[in-house]
Amino acid sequence: MILLTIVFLGVVFLTFASQYFQEDRFDLLRKNADYALEATEELCAYVDGTYKISSSLGDVYVPLAKAIDADIYLTNINGKTLICTHQTHCTHQQHLVPQSILNTVKQDMVYSGVTDMGGIYDTSYYTVGLPLIVGDNQMAGVVFVSSNAGDLRDFLKEMLEMFIISAICVIIIAFAVIYFITSNMVRPLRSMVSATESFARGDFTVRVPVNEMDEIGKLSMAFNNMATSLAQQDSIRRSFVANVSHELKTPMTTIGGFVDGIIDGTIPPEKQKHYLSIVSSEVKRLSRLVRSMLNIARLESGEMKLAPKAFDINQVVCTTIFSFEKAIEDKNLDIRGLDGDRVMVEADEDLIHQVVYNLVENAVKFVNPGGYIEISYRVEPKTTYISVKNSGEGISKEEISKVFERFYKTDRSRSQDKSGVGLGLNIVRSIINLHNGEVIVRSTEGQFCEFTFTLPTASVKPVSHHTAPIPPIPADLQ
Repeated sequence: MILLTIVFLGVVFLTFASQYFQEDRFDLLRKNADYALEATEELCAYVDGTYKISSSLGDVYVPLAKAIDADIYLTNINGKTLICTHQTHCTHQQHLVPQSILNTVKQDMVYSGVTDMGGIYDTSYYTVGLPLIVGDNQMAGVVFVSSNAGDLRDFLKEMLEMFIISAICVIIIAFAVIYFITSNMVRPLRSMVSATESFARGDFTVRVPVNEMDEIGKLSMAFNNMATSLAQQDSIRRSFVANVSHELKTPMTTIGGFVDGIIDGTIPPEKQKHYLSIVSSEVKRLSRLVRSMLNIARLESGEMKLAPKAFDINQVVCTTIFSFEKAIEDKNLDIRGLDGDRVMVEADEDLIHQVVYNLVENAVKFVNPGGYIEISYRVEPKTTYISVKNSGEGISKEEISKVFERFYKTDRSRSQDKSGVGLGLNIVRSIINLHNGEVIVRSTEGQFCEFTFTLPTASVKPVSHHTAPIPPIPADLQ
């Protein structure tokens, strides 16, 4: 780009220089032609249709011609040279000035052009001609001033040499500056290339130094953030693989051991039914694990499309609560918040039912015997908050930030939940995120644990009674 720019500037510069030189040369010739014409009119007399040329006219022409390095000569109306500044070897007497040039002088009262003057010169000359007027506006002769056009080539050659020297200096300075600037710009890019190669080898600890807060610095910061994210993703992936391996290995080992024991007779026939029930339980556990992982994969890949519609979230909660009736009776729990009016939301009813089921299932698992499960709602113009709260041991502050991770189980829940695989809350968060909502958990150890999620409020006016029948709440659940 620099070279192309310099070439373009050179062409423009030489073009304007050439035009300036020609205009300046013609102006100079015109001024001297005026001086020569005035001297001719003073020193020559027009008698009987001819000019009587004074011998001193040459003494006027010669200094003027030498001062501008030009030829000055006087011709008659037929183009024959009468007097010129060439003292020897004069070629003006041997040729006539072309009639077309004389006609131009007569018509326009001036001639300016680049010509060889009808063979007078071997090369082109800058020429200016002025008419010698006598009597009643009659042209008696023409004063010509001619200068070699080769001077332009010499002038342009000198200008080109100066321009080339200047351009070389500019190029050297520009390339030196560009070298240092690009070196500073490329250095972090090379670091990024090296870091990328490390990432390809599985090493995400490399970081690019950030020295400036320019575009490259911002790119380096973004690159480092990407590296941190990749490291986190790699850690999650490794943890996920380890957890999946563990969750699959445990039931499969149990199933394989018991089946082998039955086959080889180690387990007596009277105990086979008992161990087969354990095998059945582990198979169901594997089924739940695979189903949960498939649901997560569908959510993350975008295959699970939303089918939003307006529905009563309170009715979904009530129906879900009733499905845990036996577990609620066994723990003698107090269920609160099911006697409210309709709470209309805009969401995918099937997916939200899974969210509610997972949260209620967790609440039933971890509520203390004789405790309570409380459902509450807060409706705002655009957002509805749904909370599922249960009494019990709660979750510690250190574990609250981890409960939504895949396969994560608190130490306390591992002893209470033998059938879960630690994917329920992760699925809850994925579904709510799909609805552009959020899930919040609050807990106080030894008192309660509460999960709150948000959904868009449906544009349906609430009524004071349910339009759809809800099963009555048993007396022992009130």
